[in-house]
Amino acid sequence: MDTVYQALWTALPFAVVLGLALVSVAGVGVGLVSPRWLVYPYLAIFFLFNSAHYGNLQLASGPGVYSRGSGMLYFALVSWAMLGAWCCARAQAGFARLPTPECNLRPWFWGWLLLLALHAGVALALGRTLSEALAPTGFSNIVWMAPLVSLMLMAFRSRAAATGLARFIVCMGLARALYGLVRWAAFGGDPNNVYANMNAIQIKLTFFDINDSLLCCIAFAIAAVQLFQAGGAARSRFWVALDWAALGATGLCIVLSYRRSAWIGLLLAMLVLMPRFAVRRRVALLLVGLPAVLAGFGYVALKRFAQGREAGLENVFYDMQSRRFGNESERVLELKLALADFLSNPLTGIGSWGRYAGYQRISWQANPDGGQFLHSGVLHIALKSGVPGLLLLGGLAWAFIAFTRRALRCLPPELAGLGAAGAAGLAFMLPDILIGTPIPQVRTTQMMALCLALPYVALAASRAPTPS
Repeated sequence: MDTVYQALWTALPFAVVLGLALVSVAGVGVGLVSPRWLVYPYLAIFFLFNSAHYGNLQLASGPGVYSRGSGMLYFALVSWAMLGAWCCARAQAGFARLPTPECNLRPWFWGWLLLLALHAGVALALGRTLSEALAPTGFSNIVWMAPLVSLMLMAFRSRAAATGLARFIVCMGLARALYGLVRWAAFGGDPNNVYANMNAIQIKLTFFDINDSLLCCIAFAIAAVQLFQAGGAARSRFWVALDWAALGATGLCIVLSYRRSAWIGLLLAMLVLMPRFAVRRRVALLLVGLPAVLAGFGYVALKRFAQGREAGLENVFYDMQSRRFGNESERVLELKLALADFLSNPLTGIGSWGRYAGYQRISWQANPDGGQFLHSGVLHIALKSGVPGLLLLGGLAWAFIAFTRRALRCLPPELAGLGAAGAAGLAFMLPDILIGTPIPQVRTTQMMALCLALPYVALAASRAPTPS
């Protein structure tokens, strides 16, 4: 028997390699026929797996699905898998002689790639390693947003494919929200609970990771537009009921996340969605829905900020406030230290591999990545890449806003929700972009890339010829 076990263990690595090879060959075959069937499982990974375990007392932070393989391959295996799917989609489009869909983001993403290449060259010249220059703690994740946007455009070309994508997002958002709500009600909520575990605030929350709330927001947006838009097409009772379920579950899940950035983000998303609604629905939501939402936010905010050392609603932004006497707020100190380094190197920044001076004074920077990230996505880009990075970021935002404003005015009812969801999702992420840490996170940047792609996918699909 020992001989059999030894033979099995010896053969296991070869079996795994053979299995991966067969899966890869099958994936290439599927991708060359219908690339969207490679996109669905890729998106499902980002919809279902947390990117961090900050605040979890039992689970130590370690390599996960978003960093697996990055040591030898510079980037995670999921990124290379997505690039392989893009190659399949590109080959399929070439064989079928399909035109390239419209996307005014391409020049700005090429600019990001060129900037990253320049930083890598300078890093090597200064004796740094390539892995340091290309690390997620720089701005390489922004470059990896481009192939996902392009893949989405090539994979969902028809109205039927884009409608299927919208339904997939709604179903995944509803499933994730129900999972979070059931866990919150019966199993103590998200174990990654920094408020209870580190700040002694006795609350349960649905999801601490902002990306779960972002998924809920995108599903919420699609469902809301489908239900409340003017001139919507007739749909089956099943999908109408599913939209109502998604609307309630995802909205409640965001509220019970107890994240300030998620609360503010949902209100910003609603501002984007309101013009898409019928006038009568808009008035009803303003008179009835908005007071109810604000009352819900007020209740959960009171529950969170009535506890702990910083009790009181006047201390909603307690971690950004410095006391009149004593130490300065670490969040403010972090931003000041990074801003000082940016102002010392405004044209080039400190490099994608750099660490800002004085980071050791910040408690949460006491780790191997200390000084390479900070709580502001905009300042992170300014610090690492200087004025060129800020110009590229501004150009990317301007191009998206200009295109989306035009696209949302001409989308058909069945695709209006998908297009609006992209804009609503990025509006939802604005607080995190300003005062969070989105740029170094693979999951966050890929979720934002999905939001970037949705209006382009919706408009391209609406212009696709309908099969006779």
